[in-house]
Amino acid sequence: MTAVLDVRNLETRFSTPDGMVSAVNTISFTLNAGETLGVVGESGSGKTQVFMSVMGLLARNGHCTGEALFQGDNLLTMPKKKLNTIRGSRMAMIFQDPMTSLNPYLSVARQMTEVLVEHKGMTTHDARRHAITMLDRVGIPEAARRIDMYPHEFSGGMRQRVMIAMSLLCSPELLIADEPTTALDVTVQAQILDLLNDLKRDFNTAIVMITHDLGVVAGLCDRVMVMYGGRVAETGSVKDIFYAPRHPYTKGLLQSMPRLDGDAGSSLYAIPGQPPNLQNLPKGCAFHDRCAVRSDRCRDIPPALLDYGNGRMAACHHEEAAR
Repeated sequence: MTAVLDVRNLETRFSTPDGMVSAVNTISFTLNAGETLGVVGESGSGKTQVFMSVMGLLARNGHCTGEALFQGDNLLTMPKKKLNTIRGSRMAMIFQDPMTSLNPYLSVARQMTEVLVEHKGMTTHDARRHAITMLDRVGIPEAARRIDMYPHEFSGGMRQRVMIAMSLLCSPELLIADEPTTALDVTVQAQILDLLNDLKRDFNTAIVMITHDLGVVAGLCDRVMVMYGGRVAETGSVKDIFYAPRHPYTKGLLQSMPRLDGDAGSSLYAIPGQPPNLQNLPKGCAFHDRCAVRSDRCRDIPPALLDYGNGRMAACHHEEAAR
């Protein structure tokens, strides 16, 4: 089976006045049709920058190397004109901040119909009708009236739903969702997750879910990639990650989740310390300073990402101690 997305040895660097920032460090993974990959980790772990690199949306001071093969074509070296025909139609991204992603000077109708006219060759009338249907599906009340409103006339949660609707208009083969349910209440969040599941089932869409919410990962994803310090700490199926974590960082993330079966009044676990400075990453394991099972070897030698079979990988010198 040909992977929808095959990322190989991706590295992303940003030039700043204070020096080079290593945001993504030798990341490799594959994503097949109809599969959902959850990407988790603390803020600053490089989750979003991996997929901004894939989409060709890095800031001007950013530069990436490696390969990001979309249906066999390398997105990183693709001419911009060809990349623009793919973005928004065959692959789409739901951005974390809807207010900066929507054009404040154009109505929602204009922004949504342009996508369909440009990528699907629809008439303006048909594009408008399809856009209204999609707004209905993401829970926008009175969509036929509200479609002519401007972004500032919507609440934050409504704008997020508009962004989700726009990303789904062309039924993309690859959908990258960056914290898509952050601004939504739990009822609407459940509706959006159901919609993404429908998209996966009906169109065999490959989905990347970038999130801090491990509950969302458990409910929607097939596989999980845990990132730390711009590197992959661990990958595996949802069942493997949740029930048998091999990396101390993964274990710490899971322990920091509130549980219904926990002791009443007990405090939530917090991983000690702070994430590493990506401008000055440690020589050895990036998690060394915060790890309860660290040794001198961890401080001096970066752990290799070892393959344990069945898509199970972990980068830890003492993975047996983390279990």
